[in-house]
Amino acid sequence: MANQTGLWFPRSATADGRRLLATRALRGFADGAVSILLPRYLTGIGFSPSQFGAIVFGTLFGSAALTLAVGLITHRLGRRRVLLGACALMMCTGLGFAALGSFWPLFVIAVVGTYNPSAGDVSLFLPVEQAALAETVATRDLTAMFAVYNVAGALAGALGALASGVPIAMASRLGWSVLGAARSGFFLYSTVSLIAAALYLSLSPAVEVERGAAPAAPLAKSRGIVLRLSALFSLDSLGGGFVVQSLLALWLFRRFNMSVELVGSFFFGAGLLGALSQFVSSSLAARIGRINTMVFTHLPSNMCLILAALMPNARLAIVFLLLRFSMSQMDVPARQSFVMAVVPPEERAAAASVTNVPRSLAAALAPLPAGVMLNCTSFGWPLVCAGVLKTIYDFLLLGQFRSVRPSDEER
Repeated sequence: MANQTGLWFPRSATADGRRLLATRALRGFADGAVSILLPRYLTGIGFSPSQFGAIVFGTLFGSAALTLAVGLITHRLGRRRVLLGACALMMCTGLGFAALGSFWPLFVIAVVGTYNPSAGDVSLFLPVEQAALAETVATRDLTAMFAVYNVAGALAGALGALASGVPIAMASRLGWSVLGAARSGFFLYSTVSLIAAALYLSLSPAVEVERGAAPAAPLAKSRGIVLRLSALFSLDSLGGGFVVQSLLALWLFRRFNMSVELVGSFFFGAGLLGALSQFVSSSLAARIGRINTMVFTHLPSNMCLILAALMPNARLAIVFLLLRFSMSQMDVPARQSFVMAVVPPEERAAAASVTNVPRSLAAALAPLPAGVMLNCTSFGWPLVCAGVLKTIYDFLLLGQFRSVRPSDEER
């Protein structure tokens, strides 16, 4: 029963799986804290919402380009080597944001670095960790394992969002610089990269693809289905780009004049709801299939997002946003598991990159218009755009892939 619901660690998982869960949690905590602190810090030093939208665009575009380039040759470089290189880049990203305050230098760091403006993972780490994680568990436990993986990141991200208000509150009470307190989060970000690197060094050779199994072409067998999924996932991510966590925080700052501490507490609660809901995902997927789980949990969350934009006060907006977060992440482990289940093991790293990179590229297009919208008005137009685009994605996904069943779903 525990294996089917994913409430506990899947029995077939290895020690490498536990290490990857730990690194996901560490990175989630750092991302959660910085995603709240960065908009407060940049607006505090004079950046406009449009400039902040450009920074978010740079992070998503740069992550996508780097992930695609590395993901297609990960089977040659080795997964552990790529993950260690990503840790070095993460450390440099944190130090760069802490040291610099001008737009163009920070934009360059955003493009080449690993800063993650969203509640989920969109960085170079994601496809490599997903491919490695798939080697640590039996196919029947893939959805449960990805649920635990995403819950680890979501819970840690929620704690990071909550912790983001601590240095600000302390600085306010002690008369210290609030901007200096916000900058401290970037040093934490760099420190986490060192701890993650130590864990990656301890991974066993089992997370790598055997040399003889590496294909001559990255997607020799699964190109068709992977490209179709990538196109649909890109539409979903385009919608999500309008409401990445940093932009949503900026909207709450501008629309309702909420404090960093209150916004951090909200994202803590939202992260908890999103994390706990993912435990249900593996149970639903086992009963109704991965595609149905993705669609029928996603649709109501999109409606809640649109309704939140229409609310006249902060209390009602937060109610609908919390309802949205309670359902919006249930599709994530089912989506990741579906991709890993329909491609051969030797193509999983490339498939993870090719399905995640277009998502990041599509998401990168949204922060620029979202920033312009927030610059012109505090109304929640970005939320409305996100809800409409994600709803279109849900219906297209259901129509094209409802009949595609991985081997463990066939009866």
